[in-house]
Amino acid sequence: MIDFSLTERQLEIQGRVTEFIRDKIIPRENDPRQGGHGPQDDFRRELNALAKAAGLIAPHVGEEWGGMGLSHVEIAVAFEAAGYSPIGPIAMNCSAPDEGSMAMLEKIASQAQKERWLRPFASGEVRHCFAMTEPEGGAGSDPSMLKTVARADGEHFVIDGRKWLITGAQGAAFTIIMARVDGSGEKDGATMFLADMASPGIRIERVLDTIDSTFAGGHSVLVFEGLRVHRSQVLGELGEGGRYAQVRLAPARLTHCMRWLGLATRAHHIASDYARTRHAFGKPIGEHEGVGFMLADNEMDLHQCRLVIWHTAWLLDQGRRAGTESSMAKVLCSEAYFRIADRCVQILGGMGVTHDTLVERIFRELRAFRIYDGPSEVHRWALARSVLKGR
Repeated sequence: MIDFSLTERQLEIQGRVTEFIRDKIIPRENDPRQGGHGPQDDFRRELNALAKAAGLIAPHVGEEWGGMGLSHVEIAVAFEAAGYSPIGPIAMNCSAPDEGSMAMLEKIASQAQKERWLRPFASGEVRHCFAMTEPEGGAGSDPSMLKTVARADGEHFVIDGRKWLITGAQGAAFTIIMARVDGSGEKDGATMFLADMASPGIRIERVLDTIDSTFAGGHSVLVFEGLRVHRSQVLGELGEGGRYAQVRLAPARLTHCMRWLGLATRAHHIASDYARTRHAFGKPIGEHEGVGFMLADNEMDLHQCRLVIWHTAWLLDQGRRAGTESSMAKVLCSEAYFRIADRCVQILGGMGVTHDTLVERIFRELRAFRIYDGPSEVHRWALARSVLKGR
């Protein structure tokens, strides 16, 4: 039987992160160095320095590489507390897409690659971008449509292709590129490559204007034209990129749920406080069933999501594969969080569509969550196939 009560260590982690977010991060949420394409890097580095001083940098990375070395359940506790502020995960260097790639590098990168890329990455010295998604005609929800090609040329590969919606490309120090090895005479197929963003042959075509504004560097269109990478920059093995993508994406879907749980809780707290103090028809609006029931539904959605997250994290801590559970958690949580944010806007009324509270921003951020890391429809389709196969 699973015990969902927090251990003494988990409570200590929760308390430290909660205090850090409350005292150091929330007061900085209105810093002007934030815009439609996320926080500027000088602001990010200042936030990282605060987390380092508090001993709260990179909770998900092993201590050998500068992180806290937490278990999956401990990460769930820490990430939820960090996510109570939209800039909390950035401060603690556990935001997407960096967090998922750090975890993947720790699992599959060579020792030399870890020293070159993971160590400064985990410390917050640099950021990266994960270049997999392509525009129309290329890989998106269907990774088999990968168009970016890497052609062998002696001790190098030459990469050509175009990516889009690449989070964090602007200001990134390096990138992980998913490309199809073609005609090398070796093992063809999807392969991951590491490359410095300053390399000749990498160009940011444009930065996209999007509904969300939390991710450092925003989302860009990225072009590779004759990019030469050495064989030592192959991440893992040739032809295994698809498998490595799942190594990265399955846990990353769950950690997204952890972080956004904190932000959904923040929206709920703002709406609850408003419902206690705003009066209409002779009493606080929270005492009217229309509003009170929305608050109750929020509580139930939050509770359900927390249990789903903790259970899946517990499975991972037991050494069990939890790809299906992670996929289900992504759908359940992303849709529940959006319901919560939508109710909070409704409870706040006119206030809810202004920038006077964080709720309007949280609403926008959570809407995007139903799309990235696999839209709900793709996860349902994959789950339905498993059901029909009797798995």
